[in-house]
Amino acid sequence: MNRLQDLLEYARRKPAVTVSVAVAEDEDVLAAVKEAQRQGIAEFLLFGNRPNIERIARQIGFPLNQVSVEHVEDPKAACLAAVKAVREGKADVVMKGMVSTADFLRAVLDKEHGLRTGRVLSHVAVFEAPLADRLMLLSDAAMNIAPTLEQKVHIIENAVQVARALGIERPKVALITAIETVNPDMPATTDAAILAKMAERGQIKGADVDGPLALDVAVSPEAAAHKKVGGPVAGFADVLIVPNIETGNAVYKTLTYLAGAKIAGILVGAKAPVVVTSRADTPETKLYAIALAVLAAERARAPMTV
Repeated sequence: MNRLQDLLEYARRKPAVTVSVAVAEDEDVLAAVKEAQRQGIAEFLLFGNRPNIERIARQIGFPLNQVSVEHVEDPKAACLAAVKAVREGKADVVMKGMVSTADFLRAVLDKEHGLRTGRVLSHVAVFEAPLADRLMLLSDAAMNIAPTLEQKVHIIENAVQVARALGIERPKVALITAIETVNPDMPATTDAAILAKMAERGQIKGADVDGPLALDVAVSPEAAAHKKVGGPVAGFADVLIVPNIETGNAVYKTLTYLAGAKIAGILVGAKAPVVVTSRADTPETKLYAIALAVLAAERARAPMTV
């Protein structure tokens, strides 16, 4: 895939996937749901204040006759109901609506009724940048503040799962740092070297993993050649793994606000893909996130191969 628009086409070809939306009374969310349903990307269960949902739906010309709407007035209860739908097999993806991220994730991570798996939950963004010739992935820009080495293994595996859902069967994963050499004063470089060796020995499967690599070396063949950095990943990375949330957040927002990139993001590591979009995101961005979650849900059903 070269464009986020391709996500929509691929998602349309997949078997039916149902998305449960928590606190669905939001105009941009319903606009994305309307378009996803129109294109045959997914089916939907809406949880929230039914009168408000119906009012907004009328305003945007969205007939709800083919959508299930369950009235749950309390937002926290609506989050739990949406998550429960996934646990009970009625839905394959859960999506945040007009509710705080903290309340939504509290339901997702609820020890008794949530979608915990014992794995790290991480954010995976897929971006289409103007100067790139392909879609690339970025993780983790939103969930894990300062991941440990063990958590980084899960973050890589989660990102690889999403990359494979996009048809990249053996993704090239770059462990991003400021330099390409190991420096004990820069713990991110030592973590990167360990993770690369773990992948080399089969402890991280299904991907080529290399690091430490600076961002330019990871994505530019010219920069990699100039700095004499070889290997299958340098210059051709499909996945960028950042060392901490500050780096990830800065890269994510630089791509969006200064580079004009289009981005779709989901949370991975739960029992089902989780769509957590920002209130500032456009309906188009939310639509891309839904399509990405549909592909991830379909891929999760398939066994992982080396």
